[in-house]
Amino acid sequence: MIAKTPTPPCCAVIFTSVRTEGDDGYAATAERMLAPAADQPGFLGVESAREAVGITVSYWADLEAIDRWRRNLHHQEAQVLGRAKWYAAFRTRVVRVERDGGMAGPEAESWAG
Repeated sequence: MIAKTPTPPCCAVIFTSVRTEGDDGYAATAERMLAPAADQPGFLGVESAREAVGITVSYWADLEAIDRWRRNLHHQEAQVLGRAKWYAAFRTRVVRVERDGGMAGPEAESWAG
């Protein structure tokens, strides 16, 4: 799914990872993280693709919302498991979204901003 985000600006966290072999609870935990993330003030949506390299982009209203999620207890527990069991390597990047455009259905949207 493509996340429905508001008119920019907003912020995004790009999490890129290379997984270890096996699941060992990874899929269930990834699914379980969606609800507490969505409950965080400032959460706007998420997009994810998990293949040879996994990429998850979560969208947030501002840097303060991202920091609240970083400190969320459920998220911190998942981070510990990720480092210990699921990721051979990862990078986290925080960016400001300045433009948001694309195509929805038969109509193309123009660049915002």
